[in-house]
Amino acid sequence: MLDRPVDAVTSDPSLRRGPRKPKLLSVEDAKAMSVETMADLFKDHINPGQFHFMKLLGFHKVKIERAEGMYMTDQNGRKILDFFGGFGSLAHGHNHPRVLAARERFQEEKRHEIAIAFLSQYASALAKNLAACSPGELDMVFLGSTGSEAMEAAIKVAERASGRRNCKIVHAENSFHGKSKGVLSVTDSPLYQGDFKLVDNRVKVPFGDLDALKRAIENDSDIGVVVLETVQGGGGIISAPTEYWQGVRALCDRHNVIWVADEVQCGYGRTGKFYAFEHHGVVPDVTALAKSLGAGKAAVGAMIARRDVYMKAYGTPKTAMIHAQATFGGIGEASITAIEGLNVLYDEDLMGNATETGAYLLSRLKAIQAKYPKIVKDVRGQGLMIGLEFHDFSQTLPLALRPMVAILDDKLKGSLSGFVGALLLRDYDVLVAFTEYNRNVIRIQPPLICGEEHVDQFCDALDALLGRGIVSIVKDFVKTQLG
Repeated sequence: MLDRPVDAVTSDPSLRRGPRKPKLLSVEDAKAMSVETMADLFKDHINPGQFHFMKLLGFHKVKIERAEGMYMTDQNGRKILDFFGGFGSLAHGHNHPRVLAARERFQEEKRHEIAIAFLSQYASALAKNLAACSPGELDMVFLGSTGSEAMEAAIKVAERASGRRNCKIVHAENSFHGKSKGVLSVTDSPLYQGDFKLVDNRVKVPFGDLDALKRAIENDSDIGVVVLETVQGGGGIISAPTEYWQGVRALCDRHNVIWVADEVQCGYGRTGKFYAFEHHGVVPDVTALAKSLGAGKAAVGAMIARRDVYMKAYGTPKTAMIHAQATFGGIGEASITAIEGLNVLYDEDLMGNATETGAYLLSRLKAIQAKYPKIVKDVRGQGLMIGLEFHDFSQTLPLALRPMVAILDDKLKGSLSGFVGALLLRDYDVLVAFTEYNRNVIRIQPPLICGEEHVDQFCDALDALLGRGIVSIVKDFVKTQLG
């Protein structure tokens, strides 16, 4: 305790015993910051290369001042319809009132946050709720802060439980499981993997190819883990049929292999069921959630494993601390946020809404595809996880121009989706997302509170934009760069 009042220290700097305070921005400074200052600080202190792409899309001109429900409001009072949804992080929409109220009560009561020395009632309740939401014997929970952390925990528990001394992990082409070192090794992206030294106990197979998976497992007894996204998000919203997933389950059972289902993006009700794998009547040995688990207000990730798998890995006092909760795993306010979010998910029937509104969205997008078949190649997905794929750029142009442009298709991949995304925001106040691998795909993942009126606003905007024609779209985008 200080031997003099704190205000004496602040009023007389000579009394200070610690370092001098540097020139720091206050919360109010941040709130009042101009778009230009935001841009300068982002380039100076965060990621100048990323800023380049934000500028191409026109996203660098936007400062979000407030967000509620399906909309964000920028510095000019413009309401932006959010069909991006933070890559599936906003199931409840922005600032759900019940979630805000739960967090406010927690703060007013001065509840504890860091519960490492003692047990946490909040982490315990969240773990119980996740077990209750999970089918089969998925009932042992590890709490973290991100999808990468949840998937790291999932792969580690699976590898230890596999019983293989030299355990190998099967993953899929075009997979995305995170950017931390372990899961980066099973993320199929030369860009993200860069020149990092990765773990080498991995085997890659095509996604959705049961024969390829069967050959890999039968030809290598060291394979002890299979890790797959149930729906590939970064791959362009790619799913596999029920027969594939039932075959995966049967193969893993036959060869004593642990199946890890990555549900970080497709889980939490986004496809109309709590887990996407539930559509196929199968249950993995380990799964992972994040994104919307934090109800749009907290960073929460979770690994959920079968008890027997977990106990094989960490079931003795000697092994219990190998992968125990980290400092911020199950932190108090994050846990109560997730607890309230799960209750809202069921109380407001958001999964039922995802099914019905998702079907309506899919039907409207299919109609747009039929109207513009030379522009829109495919529409696919389930619930409120939809991918809209454009043709390669050359195929959208008049026949006479196609041969000349076709040689540039690979370099131009993603340009049309970028043009459309930029103009949807500029001219129609709609925000959409993109994909990592198939850059021709627009990723559509609105909050699960989305209604038909929001679908109509989005689809009417997309229809009007595509109705301009490719040449006009390109010209209009170029104007945004020149302006």
